[in-house]
Order: sequence, then structure tokens, then C-alpha cells
Amino acid sequence: MSWEKEADEIKRRHTLALRQGGEEAVRRQHEKGRLTIRKRIERLTDASSFRELGQGAGVPHFDEDGNLIDFEPANYVLGFATLAGRRIAIGGEDFTLKGGSPNPAGLRKSVYAEDLALQYKVPLVRLHEGGGGSVAGAGGKKSARPLGDPVFSTPRFLSVTQVLGEVPVATAAMGPVAGLPAARLVASHFSVMVESAQVLIAGPKVVERALGEKLTKEELGGADVHARSGVIDNVAASEDEALADIARFLSYVPDNVWQLPPSVTPTDNRDRMDEALLSIVPRDRRKPFAMRKIVKSVMDEGSFFEMTKRFGPSLITGLARLNGTSVGVIANDCMFYAGAMTADAAQKLRRFVDFCNTFHLPVISFVDEPGFMIGSASEKAATIRHGTAAIAAVMQSRVPWASIIVHKVFGVAGAAHFGPGGFILSWPSAATGALPVEGGVAIAFAREIAAAPDPEALRKELEEKLAAGQSPFPRAEGFSVHELIDPRETRPRLCDWLDWIEPRRNVALGPYMTTMRP
Repeated sequence: MSWEKEADEIKRRHTLALRQGGEEAVRRQHEKGRLTIRKRIERLTDASSFRELGQGAGVPHFDEDGNLIDFEPANYVLGFATLAGRRIAIGGEDFTLKGGSPNPAGLRKSVYAEDLALQYKVPLVRLHEGGGGSVAGAGGKKSARPLGDPVFSTPRFLSVTQVLGEVPVATAAMGPVAGLPAARLVASHFSVMVESAQVLIAGPKVVERALGEKLTKEELGGADVHARSGVIDNVAASEDEALADIARFLSYVPDNVWQLPPSVTPTDNRDRMDEALLSIVPRDRRKPFAMRKIVKSVMDEGSFFEMTKRFGPSLITGLARLNGTSVGVIANDCMFYAGAMTADAAQKLRRFVDFCNTFHLPVISFVDEPGFMIGSASEKAATIRHGTAAIAAVMQSRVPWASIIVHKVFGVAGAAHFGPGGFILSWPSAATGALPVEGGVAIAFAREIAAAPDPEALRKELEEKLAAGQSPFPRAEGFSVHELIDPRETRPRLCDWLDWIEPRRNVALGPYMTTMRP
């Protein structure tokens, strides 16, 4: 006597689970231009590598004779797969069932995702499309009353928080995302949002009922809103582009904090020197220049992956490779506020530095910092507090830092670009001091300038005189930088530095710990 009957029922339940919300619901999903969760997992991961957990979780339906006639699966799909040969944990809501709002089995699988990644020490990928809880509860209208979790249960957000300190977490908003999925979206090291998606604390009807605001989903939490708010890192034009961003992000980071990031075989000339770097910074201090061109010229060709571009735009952050080694990159963008540190840029810097320290990414900083942003709006935004917290994050760094003074370094904010024991190079275009020349002259010589027969001529004379005093040559002579270099030498110098720091990179593996910050 065998168990063939039961084996057949297992197979049938799995087959029924693959129907998800049914043909009609799947068709409606496709009509909206969106893939189902299973197709998304298939598109992202290596062919035939997905191994689902809990495919048989759900609610069976029987006829009067006890025969299985239907099966409603958990509406969260979860399992292991490989991505470029590396094992990951991956999951996401099935929007074709209850619009992704969790049914009982779906909720259980959903909250297990972080525990799975923690247990097996693998990167976690979440592909969100769905809402949080319902007033009717996970069981729907049939629930007698909201019992809640027992008082001795483990807090749901414990693993959501713990996972950030141990394995890389990459998350995508593939459609409307609200409530708990929205919170988990931002509890990530990298988040990407399809431009047609929305991320919401609460939907339009709830907002209108509570606050009287009549807004669409896009006006409340569309991609344009959250690219600027800092809720998400990148915006993708399509689902495939979002999945490609996740794959690219994961290629720079290790599987967990007990490993170093993967290196690749270099394809770019280690000693390459770009002639354009010699003239990219204008001699006129007031003229802007393209910092991204500098970053891309120095890093391995095509390797720079920018993150959080539209939030805190005076600061550039991203991942890159240098001679095949993964590095974190920060740089000022003088096209926005002359590169000054705003409250948003400070928060962006703090988060990015913590990320680099968590996953052992050496930081390379291209410096053009005029100081903290000033003015009433800056004061109201608590810029000094956020800026000082960013500096504290930099000072708590355990990873190696290299800083290239490309242009300006002024004021307290300049400290945010130099990690402890960092390697410091200076270009001949560098200018350093307590204040920018223009502001310093206006303050220190206000009376003399006002009383002069030709105030503008005196102002210009004083500015030129003081600018000469901010030359990088005296700093190099006093060993205030490791070296004053020809800008074209930047790449080979940094490649040498990576060789020097290699022996110390294994010293601090494991979770990253910090103290309180301002």
C-alpha cells in the first residue's frame, strides 16, 4: 500500500496554487501592464533556480464528499533562488489575490521573509505590490473579532530591523504599496520604484476621510514625490528596469556582513589617465563643472551606479568599481546650491556612510564642499543637527577612506568628507579655509569696502589676495595632504591605495556598531 493518493493531492494543490487569483485576475494584472509575482521572480533570477517555500500554504476547498475542488493559496510567494549564481531569498505579494492585502497564510509567509534571510545569511529581495492590513482582518469579514498577537510573541519589526545589520536588502515597489509593505520597502539598503507605482502610508480615501485632502494616489505617493522625498533610491521606467537595478545593486555587495564585497576581474586599464581631468575644473571660482564626469572618468568604465539622485541633490552617492574592487562614492554637485550640504543631503550622506560601513565598502570622496546651506529655510530644516549627525557617522567609520579635494573645502561641513585615518589627495584647483573667499571678505572687510571710492574694485582686490592664500601648495608643503597631484593621476593613485588597504579589510568583519549621534 503506497501514499500515491496523498502525493497526487499534494501535486494538485501545488498546481492550483500556480493559478494564483485565477485567470481573470491574472488577465487584469497584465492589462495594467504589470507582471504577476511569479513572473517577476522568474525574470530576475537564474533560469529554473527558484525553490518555493510554502507553496502548499493556503485554504483548501472540498465538496460534500471530501474531495478537493479548489485551493486558495497564500498571497505571498517566498523562496530561495540564485541570481548570477549567488543564492538569495526572494518574495513578494500576489496582487491577483485580495490586491496583495495579506490573507492569513500570506501574512505568515510575508513576516517569515526576513527570518529566512537571517537564518541562511543570504541577501533578501522583496518585490512589493499590495496593501497592509484590512479593518476586516487577514481572515476577512468572517473574523469574529481582532484577537491580535499574544503578548509573548516576537515583535514583527524585530527581524525587519535585524536584517539591515546582517545581509543586503533590496526592495522594489512594482505597483501600489501601502501600510506594512511600504514600511518594509524603506527598511532596505536599496529601494527602487517603477514610475507607475505608488508608495503610501494610507490611500486617498483614508486621507480624505481623516484630513479632508482630495488627492490621487500619484499626488500622494507617486514616483516624482518619493524620488524627491528620499523614500526610495531610484525610479525605474519599467518592471524589467527595476529588476535590473536590483541585480546590479547586489553585484557590488557581499552576501552578508561576515564577507567582503565580491571583486571582478578588471577590464579597465589600471593606469589610465584622462586628459580631460586637467581642465575640467574652471579657473573662475564661480563657474560650475560636471562632477559626475570626474567620478565616471576615475572609476572603472561603466561601473558607476548612482543611488538617491533626486533627494539631497547637492550630494552624489553611488557604488562603483575601481580596478575591479567595489567601492562607495560620495561627491559634491556644484550644480545644486554650489554643492552645499542641505538637511536632505546630510541625511543622505549619513545613511550611505552607514551602508558602506555595514558591507565593508571603502569610501572614495570627491570634495567640493562650500559648507552648510545657509538661510531661514536651512535653519528650519535643522541642517546643523542633520549635518553634525552626518559628520558623526563619518567619524565612526571602520572602512578605509580616500578623499580627493577637487575644489572647495570650507566650514564645518567639510569634515563630512574625510574619514578617520583617510588618504587625502589634492588637485591644484583646490581651495580650503574657514569660509569661501567671497563670504569671508564681505564679513571681515565690510566697513573698508563700504567706505572705498570704488567698493567693487576693492572687493575684487581683496578676494583675489585672499584666494591666493587658499592655494593648495602651502597645504602640500605643510604635509596637510598626502600629496598634491596632477588630476590625471587620480585613478592610478587610488588603485595603489586600494592595494595598500587590502591587508586591513578583513580586520573588522561582522555587524557594524555605532554610538548615539546628534
